[in-house]
Amino acid sequence: MNAIESRFLPDLISSCRPGHTLPAAFYTSPEIFELDLEVFFRRHWIVAGVTADIPEPGDVRMVEIGRASVLLLRDDDEEVRAFHNVCRHRGARLVTEARSSVGRLVCPYHQWSYDLNGDLVHAPHMGRQMDKSCHGLKPVNLRCIGGLIFICLSEDAPSDIDEVAALLEARLAPFDLDTAKVAFEQTILEEGNWKLSVDNNRECYHCEGSHPELTRTLVGLDIGFDPEELNDEERAGYADHCAAAEAQVAAWERRGFVSHRLERYAGHATMLRSERFVITGPGEAHTMDGAAACRVLLGGLTDRKLGDLHLHTHNSWHHFFADHAVISYLTPLSPTRTELRTVWLVNRAAREGADYDLERLTEVWLATNRQDADLVALAQQGVASVGYEPGPLSAFCETLVEQNIAWYVERLRRHGYGQ
Repeated sequence: MNAIESRFLPDLISSCRPGHTLPAAFYTSPEIFELDLEVFFRRHWIVAGVTADIPEPGDVRMVEIGRASVLLLRDDDEEVRAFHNVCRHRGARLVTEARSSVGRLVCPYHQWSYDLNGDLVHAPHMGRQMDKSCHGLKPVNLRCIGGLIFICLSEDAPSDIDEVAALLEARLAPFDLDTAKVAFEQTILEEGNWKLSVDNNRECYHCEGSHPELTRTLVGLDIGFDPEELNDEERAGYADHCAAAEAQVAAWERRGFVSHRLERYAGHATMLRSERFVITGPGEAHTMDGAAACRVLLGGLTDRKLGDLHLHTHNSWHHFFADHAVISYLTPLSPTRTELRTVWLVNRAAREGADYDLERLTEVWLATNRQDADLVALAQQGVASVGYEPGPLSAFCETLVEQNIAWYVERLRRHGYGQ
């Protein structure tokens, strides 16, 4: 951040009111955007892909985050690795394509080459005295957890990743996503600040009016409500639903499917929330009819009715069903533009057209992503207006938005900003 912006940041953070959205500068300022990249996308663990992106040795995926370019690859021993996409000679980019498959990483500039472990193996015309072991590719902190790829660009990565891994592995192990494949993927640009995209995901206040496909399988009152607005019949019906849902969660837990609510916000470097929700109708997946979209279940699962295991971090949100998973994560591009990638995973043995229909598998979340992108654009237009001022959040429908914003402000302060 420049000196002027840095001088006003403490006052700006002090003006943040609990239970309200953030001041406009947090959504529009180029300086705060750069601060967000530094704090939340370099110094924190972020989701950057899935192991199914690189299923075979030699498979490479390039990921760009701000000024960083990272190579995710699978080496000859089938281990996933992450390196900075920078040649150790004169800094040229090694890989320019989003996806590739290689035997070695060869710099196109002067043909320095590296094996898939990142070791420099060939540096023409550099003399015998050169110690190649000192010039391997720079690694990026990496943890693969239940099929999700987490990276941290800072050399001093938050140490709580071990705790996060233990918590998530217990929930994700039954899906065995390391044996899944990418059935479909979509990357869209949302015309809004990344925090607006995240906050939009953290509430379903807007769902009834905006997501006709998704709400077919949601329990209406689960998305939030004001108890004073319910009549006696609705209140009794919801009490019955809650009791049934609680019993179902307990039954899942007894069978080894971790389902209880998990929340890590205040005081935690790595934000994490997870909970398994009951789905209406057949209760199998977020499809148009609520039934599973793939006949071959993930991992070794045999029960289709495992609800929706929801998981989110500060840059991602995911839904795990017995038959498929929907993985979404975002990357900020500018103060007003955000890239959202969504991946649909199915069992590697499943055959498109025989075991699953691609349209049926993807139609609900394709529609939901498009609708959310439109809402984020409207929100960005609003916060950029001279008439905007931080508005109050619903205590019944937007508690996760409030927790999300409070975590964001706390992390800025923990990193020495706004003191």
